[in-house]
Amino acid sequence: MTVYFTSDTHFGDPRVLRIDHRPFPSLAAHDAALIERWNEVVSPTDEVWHLGDFALGPPPDRILEILAALNGIKHLIIGNNDGPLTLAATYWASVQHYAEITLEGTHLVLCHYPFRTWNRMGRGGINFHGHSHAKLKPITRQFDVGVDAFDYRPAALATILNSRRK
Repeated sequence: MTVYFTSDTHFGDPRVLRIDHRPFPSLAAHDAALIERWNEVVSPTDEVWHLGDFALGPPPDRILEILAALNGIKHLIIGNNDGPLTLAATYWASVQHYAEITLEGTHLVLCHYPFRTWNRMGRGGINFHGHSHAKLKPITRQFDVGVDAFDYRPAALATILNSRRK
C-alpha cells in the first residue's frame, strides 16, 4: 500500500479552466483527465489524502459518481470550496479540517491552507497543503501537493520530497 497526497481537483468547477489555465478543452475533459491520472497511480488499496477543494458545482449524484470512480481509500482535509454535499459523501474514510500523521518516519502536518509555522516545524515536521495552486514561493519543509504542482495527479511522499531536488 502506498500513501498519496493531492488537493485542488475542483471537479465540476469551471473557474479552474479560466483562472488556473488548466490545459483541458472543457470541464468534462478536465474531470475525465483528473480521474484517469488519479487511477494511473493509485490502486484500490492505496490511501489518498485529499487536502481540500475536491469539487464545486456538480450535483450530489455526480460527486458520488466521481468519488466512486477514484481508486483508493480517501481522506478529505476540508478546503474553502468543499460544500455540504462533498463533506457528506459516503466515500470518505475521514473528513476533517486538519491532520497530523507520521509516514515513513516523517511527521506531516496536513491542512488545505499553507502555514507560516506548524507543529514540530523545528524538529523536521513537514507541512503539506493545497489552496495556492502552485503559485506560492516554496519555503523549507512546506509543499503544495495540489494537482497544479504534480501533473494533475496524486503524488507519493518520496515524489513530493524529491520535487525540489535538481
